[in-house]
Amino acid sequence: MTATVVTITSGKGGVGKTTAVANLAVALAADGRKVVCIDGDIGLRNLDIVLGLENRIVYDIVDVIEGRCRLRQAMIRDKHFQELFLIPAAQTRDKNAVSPSDMARVCDELRPDHDFILIDSPAGIERGFRNSIAAADRVLVVTNPEVSAVRDADRVVGILEAEGKYSPSLVLNRLNPAMVKNHDMLSAADVLDLLAIPLIGVVPEDESVIVGSNRGAPVALDPKSRAGQAFRNIAKRLQGQEVPFLDLDKQDGFWGRLQRLAGGRK
Repeated sequence: MTATVVTITSGKGGVGKTTAVANLAVALAADGRKVVCIDGDIGLRNLDIVLGLENRIVYDIVDVIEGRCRLRQAMIRDKHFQELFLIPAAQTRDKNAVSPSDMARVCDELRPDHDFILIDSPAGIERGFRNSIAAADRVLVVTNPEVSAVRDADRVVGILEAEGKYSPSLVLNRLNPAMVKNHDMLSAADVLDLLAIPLIGVVPEDESVIVGSNRGAPVALDPKSRAGQAFRNIAKRLQGQEVPFLDLDKQDGFWGRLQRLAGGRK
């Protein structure tokens, strides 16, 4: 067993990146995978809250790197899945407390015993971002269908290519088909045309996502949620399965076109 390291990042804050990490983690664990989440946002940790594990933190990743605890001591087991763990970020340190080589070393120690390592990267392109992509085998770029978010995502894609991470995939979050139809929001096809990277998932706007995040119960655990189904589908695609995209709007053959566009541009 050698884990695949997947870094989830974004150019702009507030697009739902941490929520995506939590939901993909529980979806992978529900499929029987051994998963570790690493919160790479030193100083601004939130992944523990979305997973409902904030009251269990004793050690964090900086404690591991600086030798105050062993790696296993910093790994918090999830409430629902025996093979899902979180390594939290330090809340009172800055991003310089971790280097890219530190993150790579932690991931190398985790790889033999797990299937997936998901790294929650801070938004933007500063030190924390470079730490988070250092060990990545795959990178998922999360954006909303908004012009400013897509522009920032395009900047991240360019940096990833410069760093040798040539195949980032796109997660389009919070798509509202009614707003798209009224031309009040970019469509998935618009975003794909602008970013020209492969699409791995479209997550519809869904109020249950906020409810689940506030309760520490990711929506991927909710069988009735369309957003939850979208995250479960992305998790299956990460595992190499071919899963059709959710048909969020049956009119005009739009989703058939999207299926064709999803492979990205070369």
